[in-house]
Amino acid sequence: MRSNFKTAIQTFGRSLLLPIGIMAPVGMIMGVMGAFTQSYMIETFPMLGNETLQTILSSAQQISSVIFNNIPILFAMGVAYGMSKHEKGIAVFSSMISYLTLLMVMNVYLTVTGTMAEPEVMGEVGQAVVLGIQTIRIDVAGGIIAGLLAAFVTDRYYRLRLPLAFAFFSGKKSVLILTFLYTIPIGLVIPFIWSLFTNLLIFISPILMNEPFGPGIYWLLNRALIPLGLHHVLASVVRFTEAGGVYMIEGIQQVGILNAMNQVLFDLGPTHESWGRIMPVISPYLAGGQMLNTLFRVPAIGLAMYHSAFAKNKKIAKGVILTIVLTAFLGNITEPLEFSFMFISPLLYLLYIVLVGITTIPLGLLDISIGYIRGTIFDFGIFGLLYADTGWLNLIIVGIINFVVFYFVFKYVIKKFNITTPGREEENRDVTLLNEKQYDKIAAIVVQALGGKENIIHVDNCVSRLRIDLKDQDKFDEKIIKQSGSSGFFFPKKRHIHVVFGPHVEFVRNEIDDYLKK
Repeated sequence: MRSNFKTAIQTFGRSLLLPIGIMAPVGMIMGVMGAFTQSYMIETFPMLGNETLQTILSSAQQISSVIFNNIPILFAMGVAYGMSKHEKGIAVFSSMISYLTLLMVMNVYLTVTGTMAEPEVMGEVGQAVVLGIQTIRIDVAGGIIAGLLAAFVTDRYYRLRLPLAFAFFSGKKSVLILTFLYTIPIGLVIPFIWSLFTNLLIFISPILMNEPFGPGIYWLLNRALIPLGLHHVLASVVRFTEAGGVYMIEGIQQVGILNAMNQVLFDLGPTHESWGRIMPVISPYLAGGQMLNTLFRVPAIGLAMYHSAFAKNKKIAKGVILTIVLTAFLGNITEPLEFSFMFISPLLYLLYIVLVGITTIPLGLLDISIGYIRGTIFDFGIFGLLYADTGWLNLIIVGIINFVVFYFVFKYVIKKFNITTPGREEENRDVTLLNEKQYDKIAAIVVQALGGKENIIHVDNCVSRLRIDLKDQDKFDEKIIKQSGSSGFFFPKKRHIHVVFGPHVEFVRNEIDDYLKK
């Protein structure tokens, strides 16, 4: 029972990555467009003042904003897709039915109870107009509730058989009807429990949002939860709920750090008073904190690993380490590096998460206002250099200190305790197939290592890992899996294995799916 609950939470965490996946690149587009339409930027580069160019830039920003104006819908569809085991398309369709029904049920509740607020004050009492419906503002939580309900109803009733007289409404059609009906009582209950939930999040908010220790506490917990796959859940709670604080901007309450940043970064800009008041507070929880990891700590750890590698292995280790460092530097994926020592040396990983927490604290003391949610070098260029008053130089100073600390600590501990990080193994992995993108051959090796087609029950993946259920764990062959170029593997529970491939994982998974169908 406990194992099933843990698996469900991990699956839920992965499902949150779907909406984040579209928000990140579109956010970069909005960032560039937003920067180039700011008055201070036009004053600095007069060519940007061209009317046609400004029309194009502002139009592109408006088009991109449709994603951020409908974040709850994205989460409803993403959670429904990620959590459902069967008929994922029906689950996504049902999530929209549930979300729309939820909005209207709460609208009816407000009308019947006489608590419908006037337009000019509805923001102050937690109400908003969503898709043309004035309702209780539950933001992303509403989308998540709709997605979870749709996934549950789909998996339970997609094969429902009704009497012949009602056969037309059986199976998949019944899912749509039942989702609608299930949502009604939930929509009526939410107003009663929402205030309690809000109070709980507000209660823990001072811990996570503490100045100046909050960013350190948050990133320590974030890195500590990676092995469980729950760091995405923590991030979403802080980004979209009262746990991340409630901010009054232009007379409107913004719940969570990402909603606040979206308005300040994309709508108001550095000349608005909220930039200096809010951005330094929330930036360390988003791109600011992430950039310390991707641009400074990961390269430092990679360099420490390379300098700690055995001489005979340095050539191969160099390619492996450079790949995982660039994966973080360019793509914001740090798991390949973290998994390269996480299970080899729990002591080293414990040291890692503690150092992450401690060395993030300075971000809460300095005036750093760099947007957005990722931490790549591209984000630094767009949101750090193109925008005014970001304090990017302070981030570099803190980053250099982080680099030095992580490099020397990791190099010392790796050698002191003879930890088998990349380049220190007796057998080093061959990444030729990965570098040549021969994913079909990799898939064949993985299937063979897992005991063949008949031993594989289910294949899934997250950002960096294959997640596979096996019939017989004893049939797994550790020597064969090394031939695939995987950077590591582990069994989080009996008959369930994780195999780390970093950014290659989705391509490997697709080839495995094709291989299993042959």
